[in-house]
Order: sequence, then structure tokens, then C-alpha cells
Amino acid sequence: MHSNKSKGLMKCLAIASLGLSLGLSTGASHAAGEKFVLVSHAPDSDSWWNTIKNAIKQAGEDFNVTVDYRNPPNGDLADMARLIEQSAARNYDGLIADIADFSVLQKPLGTVVAKKIMLVTINSGTLAQSEQLKAIMHVGQPEYDAGLGAGKRAKEAGIKSFVCVNHYAMNASSFERCRGFADALGVDFKSSTLDTNGVDPGVIESKVSAYLRSNPKTQAVLALGPDSAPAAMRAVEKLGLKGKMYFASFDLSEEIAKGIKDGSIQFAIDQQPYLQGYIPVAVMAIMKQQKITDLAKVKEILIANPKYQARLAEYGLTPIYGPRHISSGPGFVTKENIAKVEKYAGQYR
Repeated sequence: MHSNKSKGLMKCLAIASLGLSLGLSTGASHAAGEKFVLVSHAPDSDSWWNTIKNAIKQAGEDFNVTVDYRNPPNGDLADMARLIEQSAARNYDGLIADIADFSVLQKPLGTVVAKKIMLVTINSGTLAQSEQLKAIMHVGQPEYDAGLGAGKRAKEAGIKSFVCVNHYAMNASSFERCRGFADALGVDFKSSTLDTNGVDPGVIESKVSAYLRSNPKTQAVLALGPDSAPAAMRAVEKLGLKGKMYFASFDLSEEIAKGIKDGSIQFAIDQQPYLQGYIPVAVMAIMKQQKITDLAKVKEILIANPKYQARLAEYGLTPIYGPRHISSGPGFVTKENIAKVEKYAGQYR
């Protein structure tokens, strides 16, 4: 999962990504003939997905396949469902999609599988939902584990209470992040979760400020992404708590990176989105080209691939391979590694 409308660290990349817009191929036609499509829920304004667009382009080049990227321009999930149905009708060899809302996307994704089109789910949604859809695998960050890992870091720093600023309560995965953090601290996640009812910065700042005033013993703030982090940071600063309040966030933005560097943010939880674009393309290409379905064998071939190895090394990426699914995170961005991550942020990180 990620937060809608988050801003990448390199805004100029939005211009470079125009060639990857709705329905356009990310690479030249390849001799192998395999053609895949990635359908996301993200609106055109969401630069966070530029990294995934770059990833599917590079995976297409490395594995000699063509990959299209499609998205609803305004982020409407009904439009996303229609794009999936249209893609199924075009008989792609494989389709990649995030499960932004299981109830909305279950039927169109079911159509994809019914037509024997390979399906890999990414980013948002749970492993159970992916399996229910009969996807080959899910490539993303296990949200509970990511929250738990973040909470353990906070606990080691002496934190015993927190507020989770949830700007995306319509997505069940968001609560998993809050619950994991709460479980690590041994507190109730429901009473520690603040639903901001959307991404309006003024509303978020006001609600966070009101919560911290009403709960003065709160020691930490957990933001779920760049949509909520800057506004929550402003609330903390105006209360005179900048640098005193333990603050962590999911994902990265210019503001979050700045906070990590000046010490007002302890860390960001990095879901390594590049892997969510690259790995599904690579896995489906291997399965199609080598006519194999054994995932253990597929992963063995993938891990041994020199081009894949080079991409991981260059961008400093560390996937976690499970029996069926592949985790793209969590990784943690701190003062110690912010320089390398920032170098590629918005492009390949």
C-alpha cells in the first residue's frame, strides 16, 4: 500500500514519465512477443509510481518483453476496474495490479484469471486476498510486519505510546501498519489510531494537533506516508515538539528526507517500490519464455539472472523471498543511509 498523491523527491521526473502515461508501452516491441500490462489505482498526479514505471521499463528491456502501464487519470477505482476488464479483453500474456479495494477489483481480476492470463498482485492488498484471486504471487511490503518492525525500533528507543495518523482508512492494509506498531509497543492500536478522513493537509494538521493536545503523554507519531507526514510534522512543530517528539513515517518525500537529515524524523519505512514493478515482469517473463510454473524454479532462475543482480546492486535493493510471495520491504531509511536512497529516490527507490 502507499498513499495517494505523494510527492517524489525529484519532481522533474514527472515530465520524464509522460511517455509512460495511460495505455502506452514502456518499451519497444520485442522479438519474444510477450506483452504484459500493469494497472495501478494511482491518479496521474501521483509521482510515487514513477519508480514502478521505470522498473517495468527496465524489466521489459532485461527480459525482452513489452510492458504497458495503465491507470485511472483521477484515481477512480471504478475506472481502474474498467481498465482491468479492457486489458483482459486485449488478451495480454500477463497482468499486474494492486489490490486497492478488494470488493471493487475482485470481479475484474477474476475475469483475468478465468481467461488464463497470468496475474501478479503488487503493493496494496493482503497475501490472503492475492491468493483468493488466484494470483501467481504478491510482491509488496507485508504491512503488519513493516509496522511491527518500526514499532520494535521505537520500543528500543524507549517509546511506550504513539498515535498512528491514518489518512487512508478505506484501505484495510493501512490499519495493519498501525496494528503492527502498536503490538510492538504492547498498546491498543484502535485507541492509538487517528483517522484523518482523507488527505487534506489542513484537516490532518488540525486533527493531529487536537489529538496531541488531548493526549499530552503521547511519545511518538507514526505517519502512513507523504500525504500525511508533512501536515503531521507541522502540527508537531507548532506545538513546540519538533525534535522532541519521536516521529516515523512510511515512504519518502522531500519533506520526509529533510526531516531524517535534520533529526526531526527518526526513520522512514521503505517498501522499495522498484521491486514491485520489476519482479512481476521478470517472473512472468521467465514462466512464459521457459514454460515453467514451479515458483521455486522460477525464483532460482530470477535470482541467478545477472541483469537482475546488477539492478539490485546498483540501487541497493534487498527483496525477501518467501515460498510463494516476495516481500519488497520493509527497509529502513535513516541518517546512515539516506544519501544513497536519496540519490535514486523518485527514479529507482
